[in-house]
Amino acid sequence: MANPDKTKQKTRIAAVGDIHVRETDKGNWIEFFEEVSDNADVLLLCGDLTDTGRVAEAEILAKELKACTIPVVGVLGNHDYERDQQDEIRSVLLRKEVHMLDGESVVLEGVGFAGIKGFGGGFDKGMLGMFGEKMMKRFVQEAVDEALKLDAALARLDGEYEDLKKVVVMHYAPIQATVVGEPEAIFPFLGSSRLAEPLNRRQVVAAFHGHAHIGTLEGETSRGVKVFNVSKPILQKAGYKHPYYILEV
Repeated sequence: MANPDKTKQKTRIAAVGDIHVRETDKGNWIEFFEEVSDNADVLLLCGDLTDTGRVAEAEILAKELKACTIPVVGVLGNHDYERDQQDEIRSVLLRKEVHMLDGESVVLEGVGFAGIKGFGGGFDKGMLGMFGEKMMKRFVQEAVDEALKLDAALARLDGEYEDLKKVVVMHYAPIQATVVGEPEAIFPFLGSSRLAEPLNRRQVVAAFHGHAHIGTLEGETSRGVKVFNVSKPILQKAGYKHPYYILEV
């Protein structure tokens, strides 16, 4: 199948992570979502959508999203798993027509989006191997499984469309460069190089993540895939009044 919209030259993608919506945030995000809708074609929410993983927080976010008039793609983050209510949080947002991805993909405005939460495990030479106690192997296996889910989602896009520009949304980092600024001791808990493998293999245009609040805004994989850490605190520090990053693809 051909690219679903070859007539469209550029798609404006807005992205932000770690918005940590609280139950007291009613009305606080309306202006944000209205502005994003005026300046972008698609909005990506890169995990930690809720502050403490409560369904009530997701319900506040769902109400605020009524002000957003463009398609929204989201993934969950570690905070959204805090109270084991992640399935309910996902359902609340799906009912508001947010494209919540967890190994799935969706084509919007001529761009294919694939999403996962991701996981930790470390980067490059410091990446944890599948060795040792069962609990350590399970930790490593989680990142392996997330990378496989992402690869499968991207493969489905490749199989269904020709020459489709592909963008990835995740919560954990796929490269070390965008977590630099955080204490090195916690790098293994901020992401994993295993998540970069599908980005390189499937010729992704760009990937967005959050999680590392005091990391670095921009980096790239070993094969030149652009990676953006769009954690809200990083964007605020960079001077964005309404913290979202815009990329045209």
